[in-house]
Amino acid sequence: MPKVTIIYKAKTPAAQEQAEHLGQWLGERSAGVHLLEAKGGEPRAGNGLEEPLPADTGLVVVLGGDGTMLGAVRQVVTSGLEGVPILGVNLGGLGFLTALAPKELLPAMEKVLAGHYQASPRLMLDGIVRRQGRELARFIALNDLVINKAALARIVELEAVVDGSPLTTFQADGLIVSTPTGSTAYNLSAGGPICHPALNCIVVSPICSFTLTNRPLLLGPEMTLSVTLGHRAQETTLTCDGQVGLELEPGDEIRFQRSEHTVHLIQSPFRDYFEILKTKLRWG
Repeated sequence: MPKVTIIYKAKTPAAQEQAEHLGQWLGERSAGVHLLEAKGGEPRAGNGLEEPLPADTGLVVVLGGDGTMLGAVRQVVTSGLEGVPILGVNLGGLGFLTALAPKELLPAMEKVLAGHYQASPRLMLDGIVRRQGRELARFIALNDLVINKAALARIVELEAVVDGSPLTTFQADGLIVSTPTGSTAYNLSAGGPICHPALNCIVVSPICSFTLTNRPLLLGPEMTLSVTLGHRAQETTLTCDGQVGLELEPGDEIRFQRSEHTVHLIQSPFRDYFEILKTKLRWG
């Protein structure tokens, strides 16, 4: 039986109680258990590195919401455990990444421990920031990498190049570069397309474009998008999955590309992707 690392939402007694209950349930089945409280708080600066998980982890269970899951995914990748399946439980409702309800946790665990589950690999993105010709920072995202400005009443000019060929200069409040998994997050709010997570593509969506001809764009999974900030790009940041980030400067180049890393998210055994989509979007 795999050793299970349980990551629960920070500063949330209900999540800690659920984690302890699950740990006891697993212990009764002779499974090794690690309990870890997720890091909470506002988005922070840094290079995206997280504390490593125990090396003997064979299964990760995340108790919280999609934000808790995104932080846990970075820990899984940083720990070199990307082949380990991840099961997400949304303690507040139904999420895209944490698709199980609390009452479904133990029935789902029975199936997972018996090996009756599907955990498809999810495409991830690298965001590489270069300043004056040298690499400044590198981020890895499951959902999205976002260039966003803080200054009001100003647009930012972003010169975009795909595989060395000039594409356009986005004039907008910012730019979202997302995976299919992240297409239902910030990308959806900005009018970008919904992509099934089984697709291999990179989604590029301008935020509140000043030019109506700047539209969302799908790139091939092996393509590289390079974006250079114009001289008016003051108070502009790059954020990774809405949780870690870096302040940018005019002239900075950000390279977006498919990561060599993937993670394996366990699908709900009780509902498929389209049922979750219909529920979240309240489609009839």
